[in-house]
Amino acid sequence: MNKLRQRLDNLPVGHKLLAALLVLLLAVLLLANLAFISAAYWISRESLTPQSLHTLARLIASPALSQQALSSPQAAQAVLQHLDSYTSLRAAALYDRQGNLLAQLQRGSPLPLPEQASALANWQQQEFRASLLQALPEQARQPGYLLLVASSEVPGAFYTGTLSASLVILLCSLLFGVWVLRQVRRLITRPIRRLEELSQRVTREENYALRARPGNQDEIGSLATAFNTMLERMANRERELQEAHAQTRQQSEAHERSNRKLALEVQVRSKIEKKLTGFQKYLNDIIDSMPSALIAVDEQLYVSQWNQQASRLAGCTAEQALHRPCTQAFAALRDYLLPLQQCLARQQVQRIERVCWPDAQGQPRHYDLTLYPLSGKHGLVIRIDDITERLAMEALMVQSEKMLSIGGLAAGMAHEINNPLGAILHNVQNIRRRLSVDLPRNQDAALSSGVRLEAVNHYLQARDIPHLLEGIQQAGSRASRIVRHMLSFSRRSDHLLHPCALEPLLEQALEIAGNDFALVEGLDFQHLHIERDYASDLPAVPVIASELEQVLLNLLKNAAQAIQQRPAGSPPGRILLRTRRCGAWAQIELQDNGMGMDDAVRKRIFEPFFTTKDVGQGSGLGLSVSYFIITNNHKGQMDVQARPGQGTCFTLRLPLPGVLPSPPAQAGADTE
Repeated sequence: MNKLRQRLDNLPVGHKLLAALLVLLLAVLLLANLAFISAAYWISRESLTPQSLHTLARLIASPALSQQALSSPQAAQAVLQHLDSYTSLRAAALYDRQGNLLAQLQRGSPLPLPEQASALANWQQQEFRASLLQALPEQARQPGYLLLVASSEVPGAFYTGTLSASLVILLCSLLFGVWVLRQVRRLITRPIRRLEELSQRVTREENYALRARPGNQDEIGSLATAFNTMLERMANRERELQEAHAQTRQQSEAHERSNRKLALEVQVRSKIEKKLTGFQKYLNDIIDSMPSALIAVDEQLYVSQWNQQASRLAGCTAEQALHRPCTQAFAALRDYLLPLQQCLARQQVQRIERVCWPDAQGQPRHYDLTLYPLSGKHGLVIRIDDITERLAMEALMVQSEKMLSIGGLAAGMAHEINNPLGAILHNVQNIRRRLSVDLPRNQDAALSSGVRLEAVNHYLQARDIPHLLEGIQQAGSRASRIVRHMLSFSRRSDHLLHPCALEPLLEQALEIAGNDFALVEGLDFQHLHIERDYASDLPAVPVIASELEQVLLNLLKNAAQAIQQRPAGSPPGRILLRTRRCGAWAQIELQDNGMGMDDAVRKRIFEPFFTTKDVGQGSGLGLSVSYFIITNNHKGQMDVQARPGQGTCFTLRLPLPGVLPSPPAQAGADTE
């Protein structure tokens, strides 16, 4: 159904009109025939058939025929046979005077006629065909009955005539339709086809100068006129479009030239910006890599440049500091607002030396501020240099020079003391020799003087003079050894390592400490209990003896002072010296039971000039110099373990000869 409808939709307009006309004609003919047949059937049923039945009934109801028909069944059948020629009669029946069926006539399929005349009334009500019940009167007798049933069919001649008339009408309609189709083609289809061909030609050739031929003053003519108007407007629009296209092309060429020029400029600018960006990054990297804090500010003292060192000092990132007043970004600069303004106004470099600011841990740090004005009063650059280490090194150099001077003075004094000590020891030896009774010259001198040498010796023994002389000799020998040790300690090291046994070196350091520290006021080293635990398997260790002795003396002195600071009633002071071999290292441990120290002090004891002693009692260089000697000069390790009130243990590790030690750990004050 859909395909048929689609084919009908795709038919040409003329064919559609012809098909519509044929369908309309067939519908009209069909409806006309149906109406004609219905009308004929109704007229036949309602008018012609009843009249025919009445006519036949009156003929048979005549006295002659009625008596003959009621005389016998054969006579009745013979009468009914005369009615067989009537085509409009469907059935006929005769009933005698008692109402019994005598004879019947059937045409076509038999009808169920009643056997008794008394049932005819009900039968007529149920039968849809036209029927007539005619009484057949007879003198002085009960009448008989004649039943006539009309046929419901229209006669065949009527159908034949109707069909012939319909065919004639259809043929005339076809001829009329052909004529109408030709007129439709001439008046409708052809003008539409010409418009279609014209539109296809315009589409194919894109020639808007073509025009449709003017037609009649109807809708198709109006369509052709509208089509021509549309073509004219399209031609005008085409001309306008061509002109606009030409202008657009010119503008496009101009824009293209401008775009090429802009692209070239953009490319050049991109390269310049890339170079500038790289150069800016390069400058920023240079500025960030500088050890000094650099802060650039504009004429309003707002931050325009900020390097990483400035972030570390101020505790403020570059993103937080930029475009803010420098006194807010770097709070320490608030005290120097006036010099900043003066530098900007005078356009002169200003320097502010040795400024002290606390760091993040609250420890004082020293800085130098240098203010560089930018030309044109466009701002200035603030450079902040941390000089804490430099000042410490300067102080260390001054202290080193002092110690060198003291060492030289000590060496000179040792040489000067050596001469009278030698004379004292020599004279004591001479006195003891000249009092000896075994020398002949002593005997001769006593006789010449009138004195008995034995009596003199007896007197001297009684006065304990020999013992005094022995004390003088021992004191002189002890002083000589002290001077010898001072000379050895004061000599400048040649930084050449020589194999040395650690045990004699430790004993020599203990002897110097026992002789030297006993002279220090309040420091009684001789009364300390010294414990020794020396390993027997230690070979000679390459060391600089004088420098290692200096380290040991510093540690012994610190241990004695820590023990001396304990409260009254504490256990006796004790110092333990232990040596042992630990793999590729020779290890020296010096442990005391002094005051100890907390973690905050322990982490800083190797810093130069850090000391917990009172002013004038310590320079803060002893442990830092000792750490430098062990780690730098001897390539060893030095660390400390301590707890408050539980003493301190310093550990020295020195590499053994012929063994490749592992890289020294970062030993120091943080080691537990």
